[in-house]
Amino acid sequence: MAYQRVLLVDDEVEFIETLSQRMEARGLKVDTATNGSEAIKLAGENYYDAIILDLNMPGLDGIETLKKIRDQSPDSQIILLTGYATVEKSVEAVKHGAVDFLEKPADLNKLMSIIQEASDKKMMLFEKRAEDDIKKIMKSKGW
Repeated sequence: MAYQRVLLVDDEVEFIETLSQRMEARGLKVDTATNGSEAIKLAGENYYDAIILDLNMPGLDGIETLKKIRDQSPDSQIILLTGYATVEKSVEAVKHGAVDFLEKPADLNKLMSIIQEASDKKMMLFEKRAEDDIKKIMKSKGW
């Protein structure tokens, strides 16, 4: 059975421990990071169906981390979580490629639904890219 792999990023250790346990109990494989730099490194080394990212972190905040992850992995499906949502930050996050924006404490059922949508979208992007690659190969071979 395939499982969805998620990266959970938040500087509040107790929060990510609790949320990751709840997500794993629902069948997800969860990696965690406590800062933006660690998240960027993990996102560059691993495949994730979705990345759940806190907006307000010391050092690299959620928006800067989002930008850097999207630069290295444009298909990354990033969901921002925050306890301090503003319309401006929501718009900025979406402008930089976030697929959704949730306020803490996030409803787990809603979060799981958004993760499933993000995973489905990432798979569609992957399949489209593979199909395009096959077409290029066939064209180059004169088939």
